[in-house]
Amino acid sequence: MTKYRILLVSSHPVQYAAPIYRWMAQHPKLEIFVAYCSLYGAEALFDQGFGQEITWDVSLLNGYPWVQLENKSPMASLNRFFGLINPSIWKHIRSEKYDAVIAYTGYNYFTFWIAYFATKFSQKRFLFSTDAHEIAPHGSPKLKSLLKQVVLPKIFALADKVIVSSSLGVDYVKSLGIPEADIVLTPFAVDNSWWIEQSKNVNKFEVRSTWGIPEAAKIILFCAKLIPRKRPQDLLQAFAKADIPDSYLVFAGDGEMRHELEAKARMIGIADKVRFLGFVNQSQLPAVYTSADVFTFCSDNEPFGVVVNEAMLCGCPVVVSNRVGARLDLVREGETGFIYTCGDVDALAKVLTKILLDNELRNKMSIAAIERMKSWSPRENVEAIVEALDMLVPGKSTSVSAQSD
Repeated sequence: MTKYRILLVSSHPVQYAAPIYRWMAQHPKLEIFVAYCSLYGAEALFDQGFGQEITWDVSLLNGYPWVQLENKSPMASLNRFFGLINPSIWKHIRSEKYDAVIAYTGYNYFTFWIAYFATKFSQKRFLFSTDAHEIAPHGSPKLKSLLKQVVLPKIFALADKVIVSSSLGVDYVKSLGIPEADIVLTPFAVDNSWWIEQSKNVNKFEVRSTWGIPEAAKIILFCAKLIPRKRPQDLLQAFAKADIPDSYLVFAGDGEMRHELEAKARMIGIADKVRFLGFVNQSQLPAVYTSADVFTFCSDNEPFGVVVNEAMLCGCPVVVSNRVGARLDLVREGETGFIYTCGDVDALAKVLTKILLDNELRNKMSIAAIERMKSWSPRENVEAIVEALDMLVPGKSTSVSAQSD
């Protein structure tokens, strides 16, 4: 069978991208190869947000072919333009017979531009993924925002297709003048089957026991880095204000705000009802979500928020702020979760009370959350890529379709 030969250029291994690459590798119409500019993430690393060195306990590199490109940057980093300089990508693209190159590096790396020009000189199709969105951080410089409005349309117009991972991304890229036909929505997905299977094996009462929480208690979960952008302080205040009988608040994650939150909990007299789990690795997260009654995400600048996927796959209803991108694609008001105005602690307290005091509603939302995720998975992500390639490589798409029928 003739397949599309695709090179994926990625800045570094990411736990949410690996399942997508595995699905691509198994697709009958695709032959992929992943070129990593760095292995940051697959090895032990210091995560500034978590404030500690972490090593993911799930494999990020198995199930698909890959190579590490030598990084020639004298200042190797994922946080600067010249932090990734991988000149060997030029030869790789020019010498191999790929039908298309998909860049997952982001245009803010030097290697992205090497890949772009190598692809165009080779007369191959160039697609790139972006998480650009309209949600600007509070206090962000207006000049920077204006410059983006001028520069981004020109950058995005260079691609044969622009790949986005949410409806928020589609709307933003369209606002920059890119035709909708040139935008590919690939759902920001996790390994759905893994999360569902893992959640089935959880004994929530055993988990609650390790947290020192009674079996029948109602648990509100926050699972993210404890940093200002995620606004964990809003949930702590809302929890205290709601004062729901037999309820507990669990923070899964670590970061610079942990000590401040612990002190605040003691000061307002709720420390005995709050648990801080610290950093929780990937393999343990299904047990955390499954043992909670509601998941809350308070972030004020979140392009998507894949933790929403994870919670819903574990049957946990969600409450998210209106600054979380996933609200548009995954949160159906009153069905799979609720949306509140970011920073409105009173509104958050009310919606938490509504969910936790209504067992029937909570059970219905749990079922609806799992059902919603059936059509937001790696399968839909990869099929969207294949459909885009069918349009971009018409001669080959006819051959592929004929042989796959």
